[in-house]
Amino acid sequence: MPSRRLKQCLDSHGISYTTIDHSPAYTAQETAHASHISGNDIAKTVIAKVNGEMVMIVLPASDMVVLDFLRDAMGTQDIALATEAEFRNRFPECELGAMPPFGNLFGMDVFVSERLTQESQIAFNSGTHTELLQMSYQDFAELVKPRVIRLSYADSALM
Repeated sequence: MPSRRLKQCLDSHGISYTTIDHSPAYTAQETAHASHISGNDIAKTVIAKVNGEMVMIVLPASDMVVLDFLRDAMGTQDIALATEAEFRNRFPECELGAMPPFGNLFGMDVFVSERLTQESQIAFNSGTHTELLQMSYQDFAELVKPRVIRLSYADSALM
């Protein structure tokens, strides 16, 4: 079952989405494999601290965050990946590490990879390690209003 808050948000905005059940998976690449969806189409959520504030980074499962790109985009050196202990209480309806990429529901700014903007559909954890939601990238962007930035070397290929 998706996060109650997420489902209410999507339903209240009339957003169409598909629920995809899969065997338990704990990394984005495992999730892609378990759900038979390309790692390019799975949006993984990474939590970082920028100047002491938690932010949400969203990128394809097949990519890795390059913190130097985030530093350049943010104009600060005070950036680090957050530990699970630091963000565990920010997502009360979600299993640890399975939070959906909707920082707006959790009071967090969202930064999305340039590469995800090229996808017509994205899939992401719904709050559990056994279920994904799939929806159009356009609907995601309109709802979340993420800042699109270069986050990985794969984004560099778009430039």
